[in-house]
Formats: sequence, structure tokens, C-alpha cells
Amino acid sequence: MPIHPFWIAAILIIVLIVFGPSRLPELGSAVGKAMREFRKATTELTNEVRSSATAEPPKPEPAKVEAASASSEPKTASDS
Repeated sequence: MPIHPFWIAAILIIVLIVFGPSRLPELGSAVGKAMREFRKATTELTNEVRSSATAEPPKPEPAKVEAASASSEPKTASDS
């Protein structure tokens, strides 16, 4: 649903009244920087998700039998 040109003009007039003509360039610059940073972050996130989706999943390492058997020994009353 597009915004009617009257509402755009009304918003611009209100912004001009609130911030004044001297601060308008600063405000525009700040909004532009924020939009650039947001686009950059979303692009980086999208690229990262796409690359991880197409990457080969890591292969599981074979379990070591010695380490597993040593840690699974039952404790006796004298061990605690």
C-alpha cells in the first residue's frame, strides 16, 4: 500500500518544524549512515547463512575407546 504524497509532505513539514532547517542535513546524514549499516549487516548475514547452508557438514570424529572406558569405570566407596 503506497503512501499518499500528502502524508509524505505532512511528515516532512513536521520534521522541519521539530528539528529546524539547520539540523536537517545532519539528520539526513545520520539516517543515511544507519540505513547503510543496516543493509551491510543484513547482506553479511544473508551471505553467511547461504555459505553455511551450502557448505559440507563436518564429519564426526571416531570415538576413542580408551578414553571412554576409563571414564565409565564405576566409583567405589574408597574413591570419594
